[in-house]
This record gives sequence, structure tokens and C-alpha cells, in this order.
Amino acid sequence: MEEQNNVEVVREIADFPARLRGGAIAIGNFDGVHLGHQRLIQRLKHRADSVGGPALVFTFEPHPVRLLRPEAAPPPLTWTDRKTALLAEYGVDAIIAYRTDEELLALGAREFFDQVICRALGAKALVEGPNFFFGRNREGNVALLQQFCRQEQISLEIVEPLTIGTEYVSSSRVRDLIRQGDVAAADELLTRPYRIRGMVTHGDSRGTKIGFPTANLDAIDTILPAEGIYAGRGIADGAVWPAAIHIGPIPTFGLKTVKVEIHLIGFHGMLYGSVLEVDFLARLREIKPFPSVDALKQQLAADVAAAADINRNYRGS
Repeated sequence: MEEQNNVEVVREIADFPARLRGGAIAIGNFDGVHLGHQRLIQRLKHRADSVGGPALVFTFEPHPVRLLRPEAAPPPLTWTDRKTALLAEYGVDAIIAYRTDEELLALGAREFFDQVICRALGAKALVEGPNFFFGRNREGNVALLQQFCRQEQISLEIVEPLTIGTEYVSSSRVRDLIRQGDVAAADELLTRPYRIRGMVTHGDSRGTKIGFPTANLDAIDTILPAEGIYAGRGIADGAVWPAAIHIGPIPTFGLKTVKVEIHLIGFHGMLYGSVLEVDFLARLREIKPFPSVDALKQQLAADVAAAADINRNYRGS
């Protein structure tokens, strides 16, 4: 048992705390904690109130597909601590970040229901989406879950997916938008800027030499937006700076390797070896070669000015 972001995080359920039993539970990945997840959490809190227990989210760490079919696993939108913070923000009482293992993956649908949902967690209510599957080889579906819940007198609410435009709001839809570089549209579905994190490492100081020093980001563990120049924000040690962000090669200097470089506007200092989190607010332009370093510097100055202006006018600032 531990506490993160003012919410309890449970990683072992063998001795599940009695105070967390008898509540309402939602099981799923909750990657991104987007608008659809937020609506499901609202219903979860309502069910928890109706049964007089806590509102719990049961999520897997890592997601089972990463063990069963790693080649098919989508890149995540959030890391565990970030997900925990977001779930806490929307009023979840505790999060079960279950360490996925072979024993769990071997449980059939009935075994998972009996051993985990009933005995370990003592659930009085479940809240799920219509595409919920559980048990070995995803053999359990919502129809089977309804049958099990009726037998055990557990309340079950199925929350229909949220539709915006002509499509459901889903983690897959958010990923597609980010892959396309449409971070503004992704931000609308997430209700906040899309965020990545990475370790600041030494680069070649090329940005510093031309007057635009950058933090070079490595070890990024979530999906990257499409190549391009973006307006965003950098967050480190509790401080926030407006930022111009470069993702991709640097063709003006003949560099083909994809780089993630962050120019923190107004920042003076050293970040080497520290973790930097980066929010994406808008895509400014595509990456292209420039005929000279002076032409590149002129464009970079315009990019920085645009990023600063977007930050000043951003609704969430």
C-alpha cells in the first residue's frame, strides 16, 4: 500500500484493506483518462455513493497485451504516476495498479470474477463500458459479466461510449490524433494538454551556438506526436516555462536522426540529468530545410514568438 497524489495505490490484493472493500469498481486501462473515462468515473462515484463504499479503479501494470502480444501493444498515452494523478483529480478513492503476471493471465473469466472481484475486493458494484472483456483469452464479455453479477447480487452499470462528432472518444482515437500531429484536437478529448516526459541529456549544443538553447529529451516512454515544430510548456521541479518543441530530424544541418528538443522560453540554467515533462498545445509547422543558418535563426525566432503568444492566450494557463 502506498499513497501517490493524495490517493491510495494498492499493488497487492492478497491482503486487500477492509476499508476499501464493499465499494464500486471500474476495471480497465484508463490510458489518457480522456473524456470517455471521465464520464465513466462520474458514474463510478455515483454507484459508490449508492452502495456506501469507496470508488475504486482497477488497472493493470503493465497492460496484459504487453505480455501476451507485445508486438500489438499500442504505445501508452500516460505513465503510471501520471495516470494516478489524473484519476485522483477526478475523485477516485483508490487505485489498484495490479502487477500483471502469468498467474493472473491464466485465470478464466469465472475464476477472475470469483477470486478477484468477489473475494479479494468484495465489490458491491461494477461500472464498465460495453467493450469490456475479462479472463483468459478475453473469454468473458459484458453479457457474461451481467450473468455473474446477477448470481452474486452485485450491481452492474454499463456506460455507453461517449461520441464527439461521428466517432467514439477512445484512447485509440487520441493516439491517432497525436500520431497525425493534431495535438490541439487530442487535447480537447483529454481535457488537458497531451504530456510526455523524458530525461534531459547532453546534445551537441548546436542550439546554444545559434542562440536557441534546447533541452535534448531521451528515454521517452509514451507516444510521440508527429514530426514538426510545436508550441508547448516545459515542467521541471514544479516550475513551468513556455516552450517551442522540435520533433524530428534537423535537415538544415544534414542530421537525419529524430531529435526531441525543447527550447524553454525565458529559462536560464542547467537541466542535464533531470526529468522534464512537456505539454503540447499546438502544432506550428512542419520540419523543412533552410538555405542558411541565418534563415533558420529567423524562422526559429518566429517559432519562439508564436509559442510564447499561444502560451499567453492558452485557456488553461
